[in-house]
Amino acid sequence: MPTRVARSKPASRPKADHGNSLRKAFYEIRELIVHGRLSPGSWIVEADLARHLSMSRTPVRSALHWLQREGYVTEHKNARKSRMIVTPLTKEDAGELYSIIGHVEGLAGRRTVALPKAARTEIATKLKSYNNQLREILSARDSRAAHIFDIDRSFHRTIIESGAGPRLLALHKSIEPQAERYWRLYASSIINDLHLSVSEHDEIIAAIVAGDADRVERGLQMNWENGCQRLAHVIDIFGERGSW
Repeated sequence: MPTRVARSKPASRPKADHGNSLRKAFYEIRELIVHGRLSPGSWIVEADLARHLSMSRTPVRSALHWLQREGYVTEHKNARKSRMIVTPLTKEDAGELYSIIGHVEGLAGRRTVALPKAARTEIATKLKSYNNQLREILSARDSRAAHIFDIDRSFHRTIIESGAGPRLLALHKSIEPQAERYWRLYASSIINDLHLSVSEHDEIIAAIVAGDADRVERGLQMNWENGCQRLAHVIDIFGERGSW
């Protein structure tokens, strides 16, 4: 008598599917916030977001709680109810944020300086290339001004990726997009101070070439601290975004 082989049902993977949807929702909503398509201080309507992302509300709701933990979304409460809003852009927040990034990059810079001289020379050459691109934009005042952020980010990421371990790298990746929010909203007004940032980059490069860990850490922290002061001046002129 032939043996009957029972058909096995395909294993369901609801948790994995939910995890994928959650990550997708998180990154897509974060992108909307970073690029200003969800304005600072604006109300977040869960149903509208789910419809925009073509998702169910479950992963969107979980993603919003994740974004809240990372500082992109804030719970706004009043006497009647609470709602999620896109976190406002403020001088106080920028000060804390830029300080954290400066210290993270400073630690990565120290580790970069510990690399062999040949590796440091290669890194310095790459950094000089990025800084020269910024210098060219500064002198030409051309249409490439829109790419300043990408060039500047590449400069800093070169240092991070050269020196940061996996934990430091993960911390930097989680917080860098929050700084990007400020850049994208206020960039057109910060460009007049680009020469100051280029000069600060020159100091960072020189410290890496010299193999001076204290100097490169100090240079990176000062670049972010000075950038925050320049940003604060612009915020004083144009106002904070999304504050209640």
